[in-house]
Amino acid sequence: MQAQDVLPDGQDFVTRNGLQLRKGSVGAFLVNAQLLQDPSATADAKQAAERDLIALLPVLEALGLFEVFELRSPTLRDEVARHRAALSPAPAAAPPA
Repeated sequence: MQAQDVLPDGQDFVTRNGLQLRKGSVGAFLVNAQLLQDPSATADAKQAAERDLIALLPVLEALGLFEVFELRSPTLRDEVARHRAALSPAPAAAPPA
């Protein structure tokens, strides 16, 4: 499969699992992840990158990104896991026995 098979030219998003998956979402995630790990980045820049990265998590979940790739940075991996857990619906209570 090629990129144009997933998102044809002239189309900016697809809908999957009820979410609009915009062109550039994975790229934006990568840029934000790199900025969060940049020791020369300002606190304001890191705060904005973290906010934007967190906002992208539902889209990346819908794409299945985390089913295929593992983040190498332990700090970033833990932070993303924490926010992914907060996005997941609570498990249903077991029915009474």
